[in-house]
Amino acid sequence: MTTTTHRTALAPHGTLALAARDVVLLVARIGLGVLMLAHAKLEYDFGGSLAGVGRMFEQAGVPLGALTGPANVLFELVGGVAMILGAAVPLVGVLMALNMVGAWVFVHTSGLFAMDHNGPELVIALGLLGLVLAVTGSGRLGLDHLVLRRLRRSRPAP
Repeated sequence: MTTTTHRTALAPHGTLALAARDVVLLVARIGLGVLMLAHAKLEYDFGGSLAGVGRMFEQAGVPLGALTGPANVLFELVGGVAMILGAAVPLVGVLMALNMVGAWVFVHTSGLFAMDHNGPELVIALGLLGLVLAVTGSGRLGLDHLVLRRLRRSRPAP
């Protein structure tokens, strides 16, 4: 490998850097999506039904808990799958971040690193990851990239 080839491969927009970026985005998306799916299942199992999740949210003091509880479980389920697949990542990432703000405000109300294990550290980290993915997108290993590529090919050249 020549010095020129080596520099090109490691350049910020070189092939190796783009491949690494895509793999990191894939791992981040899968990680966030799996966490959201697991959380939706946990809430559903704990509530016993969507209505039960609504009652849980009401007991926790979440506004309109009977509506927001089931909507939250469904969003975490659908949003988690979408994130894993890399579909609508900018939208889903922002919605996940907003969801985590709600979790912080209404549920995880203890101070940072509180001994009662109800602190907001995890929801803050998940919300920030959602925002990062919202601005970076799915990468080339997501459905968003495939859809955009197909749309670009179908448009007539000016």
